[in-house]
Amino acid sequence: MSASMNALELKLPPLALALAFALAMWLAATQVPQLAFTMPGQSAIAIALAGLGTAIVLAAGLHFRRAGTTVNPTTPQATSTVVASGVYRLSRNPMYVGFLLVLAGWAVFLAHGLALLFLPGFVIYMNRFQIAPEERMLA
Repeated sequence: MSASMNALELKLPPLALALAFALAMWLAATQVPQLAFTMPGQSAIAIALAGLGTAIVLAAGLHFRRAGTTVNPTTPQATSTVVASGVYRLSRNPMYVGFLLVLAGWAVFLAHGLALLFLPGFVIYMNRFQIAPEERMLA
């Protein structure tokens, strides 16, 4: 992997990245209206996904705080303990799952084909530039 690609590791806070993806999704939806679609229950589905994602992010953050470890994902070397209880029993990265669910809710709200395509991009970026370096650091 090139040095420029490695330079992206742990650099962007995941919340900022999620917000950037949300903005890009909105821009794509407004610039290419031909790919918009409608679906029954769109608003309810969007709210449910975003609400579930938000709840998971908040629960994960609360477990980190209770364990007295850092919630800053750009500095995994500051981790004082590995949390394996609560939502962390279900996922090693519940905050990132939560962000993905919020983005999925946003994509459903936008009801746009291009917006949906950003979701795998978020997962790929997070796996390569956030989760893999975190795992290396924690090992």
